[in-house]
Amino acid sequence: MGDETALIRIENLSKEFGAQHVLNHITVEINRGDVVCVIGPSGSGKSTFLRCLNRMEEPSSGHIYFEGVDICDPKTNIDLHRQKMGMVFQQFNLFPHMNIMKNLTLAPMKLQGKSEEEAKALAMELLQKVGLADRADAYPSQLSGGQQQRIAIARALCMQPDVMLFDEPTSALDPEMVGEVLNVMKDLAAQKMTMVVVTHEMGFAREVASRVMFLDDGNFLEENEPSEFFSHPKDPRLQLFLSKVL
Repeated sequence: MGDETALIRIENLSKEFGAQHVLNHITVEINRGDVVCVIGPSGSGKSTFLRCLNRMEEPSSGHIYFEGVDICDPKTNIDLHRQKMGMVFQQFNLFPHMNIMKNLTLAPMKLQGKSEEEAKALAMELLQKVGLADRADAYPSQLSGGQQQRIAIARALCMQPDVMLFDEPTSALDPEMVGEVLNVMKDLAAQKMTMVVVTHEMGFAREVASRVMFLDDGNFLEENEPSEFFSHPKDPRLQLFLSKVL
């Protein structure tokens, strides 16, 4: 089954929307404890790649092995595997009619059979972790964008996932709120949470990633550890991209 440390093994992953090839035969591994930042121009397939990892987007062909199981196999219970994959989107997707505590405890109670007491204890612990323990009774509309995104991260963590997938988690935020969300993500990285992060935040990628991967036109053109990736890019397309964003 290949490398034991690979939490996610992607083989020959392709995705087409009609005649448009969004991902072209991608093969890549994500190991336990990795913080992989995926960067690239708009429309390069970054979000599609991320959404294929938990089959929110159905791959056109190829295989994705998560903890040794081919989740592209129609016989695989994808809902079971999704429980181990936390997902955080650009939009916060909190339930507006529920308070924060309810938002956090709903899935663990419903999907994992946790008691209310157990779910609430974990939720409080995670609210503390994201610096919002005092907002458990608030409703999403009473929170800033940055606070809502931190709650969205805490909600994903309530399922105690094995990997966290972030789809440009700061792109919908006002600039002054970006830092508070990135700080929560930095803490997670320090605790060795496996993370795949699609991001425009080059500073975060440089500081926190164990690997940075450049996706363009549906292909990973270059990957490396951050200092090498940003200081000595080899691919001409990456050189051009970095010259515009750094």
